[in-house]
Amino acid sequence: MSDLYERDFFAWANEQAELLRSGKLSDADIINIAEEIDSMGRSEKRELVSRLTILLLHLLKWQFQPTHRGASWEASVANARDHVADHLTDNPSLRVRLPEATASAYRYALREASAETGIRASAFPATCPYSFDEMMDEGFWPGD
Repeated sequence: MSDLYERDFFAWANEQAELLRSGKLSDADIINIAEEIDSMGRSEKRELVSRLTILLLHLLKWQFQPTHRGASWEASVANARDHVADHLTDNPSLRVRLPEATASAYRYALREASAETGIRASAFPATCPYSFDEMMDEGFWPGD
């Protein structure tokens, strides 16, 4: 069974799903199924970090480039907030991971904000200056 897992993941996944649906648990590739489930959980956390990175990048640019503010930036922030909210609605247990996810996301956002704005990284706060509630508050616009 693990040979099919290595050769053709799609075929393996379909076969495993059918085995599980038909109750043939003893024929299922439990070790690889468990690994894939673990991987899916890690993927959801990475997606949260990615969504937070985008939101933080836009908030930093909003705060540190006030002359560039406009309706498209407002829409970008609103969309990023919605994406984070939707992801947490789909995966509510990720809320306990928000502090570490935000810290990781801020590191990435800081690097990207520096590259995109031309402002040196040391000019930005060393740690995330916004609480999660602020980031998600549609009335919060840093630097206003």
